[in-house]
Amino acid sequence: MKIAVVGTGYVGLAMSVLLAQYNDVVAVDIVPEKVDKINSGISPIVDKEIEEYLKKGNLRLTATCDLAQAVRDAEFVVVSTPTNYDEKLNYFDTSSVKSVIDKVRKENPDAFIVIKSTIPVGYTESVMEEYETDHILFSPEFLREGRALYDNLYPSRIIVGFDTDSEEAAEKAELFMGLLKQGALKKDIPTLLMNTTEAESVKLFANTYLALRVSFFNELDTYAEVRGLNTRNIIDGVCLDPRIGDFYNNPSFGYGGYCLPKDTKQLLANYEDVPNNLITAIVDANRTRKDFIADRVWALHPKKVGVYRLTMKAGSDNFRQSAIQGIMKRIKSRGIECVVYEPALKEDNFFNSKVVRDLDEFKRECDFIIANRITPELQDVVDKVYTRDLFGNE
Repeated sequence: MKIAVVGTGYVGLAMSVLLAQYNDVVAVDIVPEKVDKINSGISPIVDKEIEEYLKKGNLRLTATCDLAQAVRDAEFVVVSTPTNYDEKLNYFDTSSVKSVIDKVRKENPDAFIVIKSTIPVGYTESVMEEYETDHILFSPEFLREGRALYDNLYPSRIIVGFDTDSEEAAEKAELFMGLLKQGALKKDIPTLLMNTTEAESVKLFANTYLALRVSFFNELDTYAEVRGLNTRNIIDGVCLDPRIGDFYNNPSFGYGGYCLPKDTKQLLANYEDVPNNLITAIVDANRTRKDFIADRVWALHPKKVGVYRLTMKAGSDNFRQSAIQGIMKRIKSRGIECVVYEPALKEDNFFNSKVVRDLDEFKRECDFIIANRITPELQDVVDKVYTRDLFGNE
């Protein structure tokens, strides 16, 4: 089967590799350097499994910048372009998705478009009405940064949304679900078919629940720190309840990354005419946590603060919306000088702060270091490190 995948970020590249095990896949990106790397068997993103699969070279995968050619004879076109949250519009910027749909409808109207990008609730239904077609599906992704392909090979579930009034759409939804299952290594994968709006809701509510859990344990940690209590003891006691579970409970500077900040805000925007308290609180809680952490750092009166890594988490090259950036900006606004240690950053300055790539120099230069996650390479200066990481493994 011929499949085009538009966008080669975490979602798109993982999807391309998964499907290219048994199908002819063309990955499309607007950046020539990324296309060249993929065609050379090199991953343009940090992901262990993607790197390994591309290096093996036994995939039926090519990459191109020519969108029109890629989609012209494809049976499925998977859209995985970025949809950043627009703070001014209070809505996802879906222009990249819309642009691809326009091109596919022009070049190959018989193709079924599968939206993998995160979109507002009701978006797929609205574009199907606009184009008067049932040839658009929505399939949410549930991936971790740096483990995107692994989470496709061993998925927690596969969900496909379609126009439930269309027999052809139902058949294509089943077929696409089968392609995802075919590429996976896990057997007995839970699967769900539903309408597109319900599938969109699953994505946003799932990520908002994860943000809720992060916020809950962060606020538990805030309480314990203010009251002089041992956060770890409280978390251990709480999480022995099997209904709560001992997972996703490590305090941090706040939730961040590609998905949680924008997905929670988009879900809240979808609640504009719907009564709610909790969804609003989840968004507010993340801002409050960052304010609290910045206040704690300020109270220690550091002269020069070292910001250890800008990435969202270990094994990721994503700087977007990482919580530590929020802390950095808050303390800089109070006149505290910051120095950034980030080997993955090419620029010599970040947010008007010097970037240092030599770890020893970084440690010497700073009298205080903030780290969202502690690592062994900071153990020799742990006495001047501020972190809320209790477990050191997440």
